[in-house]
Amino acid sequence: MNVASATTTTENNAGALDVVARLSDYWLLAKPRIAVMAMFTVAIGYALGFQQTTGGAFQIAALANACFGIFCVAVSCSFLNQWLEQDVDRRMNRTCQRPLAARRVSSGEVLAIGVAAAVLGIAWLVTQVNLLTGLVSVTALLSYVALYTPLKRVSFLCTQIGALAGALPPVLGWCAAGAQLDSGALALFLLLFCWQFPHFLAIATIYRADYEHAGLKMLPVMPGGISCAGLVSVAYAAALLPVSFLAYGCGVGGYVYLSLVLLGGLAYLAASVRFWLCDSVVRARQLVLCSLIYLPVVLVGMVVDQFCIIR
Repeated sequence: MNVASATTTTENNAGALDVVARLSDYWLLAKPRIAVMAMFTVAIGYALGFQQTTGGAFQIAALANACFGIFCVAVSCSFLNQWLEQDVDRRMNRTCQRPLAARRVSSGEVLAIGVAAAVLGIAWLVTQVNLLTGLVSVTALLSYVALYTPLKRVSFLCTQIGALAGALPPVLGWCAAGAQLDSGALALFLLLFCWQFPHFLAIATIYRADYEHAGLKMLPVMPGGISCAGLVSVAYAAALLPVSFLAYGCGVGGYVYLSLVLLGGLAYLAASVRFWLCDSVVRARQLVLCSLIYLPVVLVGMVVDQFCIIR
């Protein structure tokens, strides 16, 4: 009796561990760091759009409602991206231990969850938030999964397509707050669009060997591509300065934001120039760090201006 009881307990513990391990794998498939960054920009876009349209008391419940639907779409993007790239992930040191690449979860399982998350997220946004947010989320999903992901095997222009999808989270938040696709939404979109190029080209330089081994056509992998990646980074960091002033011009950002984008933009440009002049992994990591500091600081500056009325 004691032996049977011990066996049952062991089996139950093993089953519980299996469930925990599977849930952990699902969490990894959702790319939590990217999801957290996306939800942060969604929340910023929502706060700015809410203040522009309605003002008054901030509605946390409405933001949570919008974030749930957008998070489901983001999860779908991650699952479907890894389903399409499972063979590529197995060839890269950086990604070979991902749950699907390591075969800890099945391909059909990932596809099913990815499709289900997309359907749930889009349906939720259309019925519980508004139609415009649902349509923009469909655009983000298709551009990332159907265009950017397969294009990575074909052309270095995949970065441009990926930047389109990557610039949409704050626009989704903006639309979820009831704002329209106006100059404010365009300012947020262009800010995120230009910011991404130095950030992602530096990352692609750091993992250049992995991308080359996997057959991905990222710019740093191409002949002379590392130097070109540095030059493109400088070009977009320079373009980010005038682009970032658009938010101030259309009333989304005030004096706090303006000072932050000026100082932060010059620092980002300087880091990009250093990366271009010496395309080492150390300089690439410094540029990535600068990019990760720049974006949240600038976006928080926007919110401070809107809610503290510092103009």
